[in-house]
Amino acid sequence: MKIMHCPLNGPRNISEFTYGGELKEMIDQNTCSDEAWADYVFNTRNIAGVVLEWWMHTPSSYWFIAERHTVTDKILRTFDAKALFSQRIDFSAPEATATVVHKESLT
Repeated sequence: MKIMHCPLNGPRNISEFTYGGELKEMIDQNTCSDEAWADYVFNTRNIAGVVLEWWMHTPSSYWFIAERHTVTDKILRTFDAKALFSQRIDFSAPEATATVVHKESLT
């Protein structure tokens, strides 16, 4: 049985989690081109190595970030997203600005 450590709920069976995709820097959907938005939504880097990914503990609907090696499928660590993101964004407001997360900090 594979176990993943949920930052909120502790060690849990991997079947309790849902993969949410690779962690990427958010682009401004209001000003980017259609091609840039499609690239952001549908494409991933798909690297062989260590990546940061969104995961959700499904029973509690708790989203967090996992650092995982894609070749070995070993989960190196998990942590709350607030470690990288300091404020919420109101995407309905046209003047909304995202908290800048530099790619260097994602690795």
